Amino acid sequence: MKIAHALLATAAAFTLVQVTGCAVARDQQTVGSYIDDATLTTRVKAAYAKDPVVAATSINVETLKGTVQLSGFAKSDAERSTAERLARSTDGVKAVRNDIVVR
Repeated sequence: MKIAHALLATAAAFTLVQVTGCAVARDQQTVGSYIDDATLTTRVKAAYAKDPVVAATSINVETLKGTVQLSGFAKSDAERSTAERLARSTDGVKAVRNDIVVR
């Protein structure tokens, strides 16, 4: 009985991983690349938190293979361009895609 439960649990776990997957499991990027991207995202968000112009909580930052994508809302064109400038000046960022909308 215990073996049957163990096999069922293993099969369920395997199915869950196969169905949901993640970027690393689907060969979209390596573990090292994923960690590098997470570090870049954190650096950009930290720069926003320090800047008086950028509302860090209103702008989303995602990174894939060194390309930073910005989204969310800014109160002005100055905030939008400052967010992009800060992202571009972050060490390790290869490119920036600015999809921030000014409200």
